[in-house]
Amino acid sequence: VTPPVTAAAADSADQILFGLSHYVTELGLKRSLVQADTAFMYDPTQSADLRVVKVTFFDDNGGIKSILTADQGTYQQQNGGMVATGNVVGTSPDGRTLHTSELKYDPNTRKISTDKHFTFDRSGDHLEGDGFTSDVDFQNVVVDHPRGAEGGSRLLPGQ
Repeated sequence: VTPPVTAAAADSADQILFGLSHYVTELGLKRSLVQADTAFMYDPTQSADLRVVKVTFFDDNGGIKSILTADQGTYQQQNGGMVATGNVVGTSPDGRTLHTSELKYDPNTRKISTDKHFTFDRSGDHLEGDGFTSDVDFQNVVVDHPRGAEGGSRLLPGQ
């Protein structure tokens, strides 16, 4: 006799939050504000699946370093790490703009990175590549396979 086959149900969220707004702090300093229209919280993995995401990164004085938006993301509650996916856009207060399909944030290094195609624009300069690593305010950027805009000026990191 063959035992019956059962299908395991997909994990369901332990909590569903609407209008999530969560400050991440370190030693009393506000480091980021994670916002999402909807958050599916999973207790066993201490993670959250976020929909319509906005993350604001702050400097030591509370000023905005950059703002990231994405269609969705996964946030790790234990360490503050995050992966944003779908129409990811990063902007800085001085007008630098990043576009990619996926972006990872590592809270230990306070760096963002991707191994996906990206574009980066600033004051008429345009840069593309197959991946990069940067601080959250796009000041120190290391690019994989950089390409400048055809006929345009070449954007170099830190300039």
